[in-house]
Amino acid sequence: MTTMIEVRNVSKAFGGVQANKDVSIAVPEGKITGLIGPNGSGKTTLFNSIVGYHPIDEGSIRFEGTEISRMKVQEIARLGLLRTFQQTRIYGKMDCVRNMLISVPQRTMGWSDMFGEQFSAEDKEKAEHLLEFVGLYAKRNLLAGDLSFGQQKLLEFAMALMNEPKILLLDEPTAGINPTLINGLIDRLKRVNDEFGITLFVIEHNMRVIMNLAEHIYCMAHGQMLAEGTPDTIRNDQRVIDAYLGAH
Repeated sequence: MTTMIEVRNVSKAFGGVQANKDVSIAVPEGKITGLIGPNGSGKTTLFNSIVGYHPIDEGSIRFEGTEISRMKVQEIARLGLLRTFQQTRIYGKMDCVRNMLISVPQRTMGWSDMFGEQFSAEDKEKAEHLLEFVGLYAKRNLLAGDLSFGQQKLLEFAMALMNEPKILLLDEPTAGINPTLINGLIDRLKRVNDEFGITLFVIEHNMRVIMNLAEHIYCMAHGQMLAEGTPDTIRNDQRVIDAYLGAH
């Protein structure tokens, strides 16, 4: 099995706070891998380090065999490694379709591109298809800022898919999503993995979701890796129960 992301002995501190300490993970190509742990355990810091937002203090991060720990965010994104955020990053004053069209970092855009009509019919068709895929087609012409928080998260998800990533890091994708829509989101994530061929690495606090989605799960606590294994292994690991699952 090919390893897509390899994190080896990574440490990251902010001032006197050790956010990650000697963390090692391996995310296999073509699979859905989970990352769980209490708030403040270092999960989001790890994601930010992988995509280049936080330079690491020690260790190595490789993507498809290439060291990326000193690369810029844009360079990493062009390799096909993208992430979504707990708090959405969308353009609230633009409609959903325009958000989709300007989300591709490879595109060189001027002011007229952002607000004019310089996008191809093929680009627009692709954007609308992906909005339909995430359930937002009917809202495609609404301003993104007028969407609910859950719908904004779906829009950000679609914007990431617009870039055709090789791997997508999802930070709490179900947070803020209406409980009645979560099953549909689980199905879409599985389809993105199966049909689109996109590897997924998912931070998730909803245990039903992550146990349903992931084939392999890592659990962090206090900035360190606590345990890893299949959903059944994690579910029955006493260390994980004591540190995290006991509260769920």
